[in-house]
Amino acid sequence: MATAKGQRRSTIYDIATATGTSPATVSMVLNGTWQRYRISEATATRILDAARTIGYNVNMKARGLRLARSGLAGMIMPHYRNRFFAGLSETFEAGARARGFCPMVVSTQRKPETEREVVERLLSHQVEFLFIVGVANPDPLNELCSAANIPCVNIDLPGANAPSVVTDNQGGARMLTDILLDKIAAPDPSFHFLGGVAGEYATEERIAGFSQALASRGIALPETHIHRCGYWPPTARQSIEHLHDKLGGLPAGLFINSITAFEGAVQFFRALPPQAFEGRFIGCFDWDPFAAFLPFPVTMLRQNVEAMIEQGFSYIENYRAGDHPLTKVPPQLGPSHVKVPA
Repeated sequence: MATAKGQRRSTIYDIATATGTSPATVSMVLNGTWQRYRISEATATRILDAARTIGYNVNMKARGLRLARSGLAGMIMPHYRNRFFAGLSETFEAGARARGFCPMVVSTQRKPETEREVVERLLSHQVEFLFIVGVANPDPLNELCSAANIPCVNIDLPGANAPSVVTDNQGGARMLTDILLDKIAAPDPSFHFLGGVAGEYATEERIAGFSQALASRGIALPETHIHRCGYWPPTARQSIEHLHDKLGGLPAGLFINSITAFEGAVQFFRALPPQAFEGRFIGCFDWDPFAAFLPFPVTMLRQNVEAMIEQGFSYIENYRAGDHPLTKVPPQLGPSHVKVPA
């Protein structure tokens, strides 16, 4: 709020800077919802005192106060094609609305140039914070947010320049591989890993957990048993078809890195006879309830989108510039597969 002609209006970002809190926290204090989100009375008092000092109207019901902020909460994500990303989006939208914000969610199709363009556009619309989901290199986007004094948090894939919340990919992969190993009778089973991108954080963490579980049973993992074929279903289908032809059948154990790669594998599996799956065990690091209707058993992990988004909001509400913690959220074992009678 200006005190003399020509002076810039004070904003919630000025209050956030003055009090060492986030704009989101300032907004919740000024609109009277701070107690609902467990913001301490001491923090609320500090924010209100700072608001009075710079001439901000602290009447919680005042219309003019609400117009001093955009009320927009932003999220970018790769796409909506699987339950994981769709679940993150839906949970984020519900969480943003519950906190008094209007959510804006935009897909970027994993294109860095689109990611940057969308973030710049969202910042120009004065979003109050931004969730950056599934971006392989979020650091440049984190820097854009920092330059605009807008809090952000990375979800799914971590970055060095903002708080990050990711699935415990390594721990989950060990758990899933151990479950598959417990089902296989062969003393030295042939295990293969399918899907993902070389050098990507989630892929390499899952490969590490997969390898550790095998090593703990005395099973070596040749590099030729790792097939980083990406996430696109047609490519995954080609990769599993090639592996099947090379081995003369499916391997005893197959770890599939994502639901989109699994989709491609299922397209190939449809051409196989039921006996092709006898003594073969398949796991997927993702979850879809429709897998229960497949004519072969599959063990799936469900990433805990609710816990991930809640932790993301916690980081935003307690944001500190220069503080970039990382939280790993354990995945959950999906419901047991029940084979549908023929």
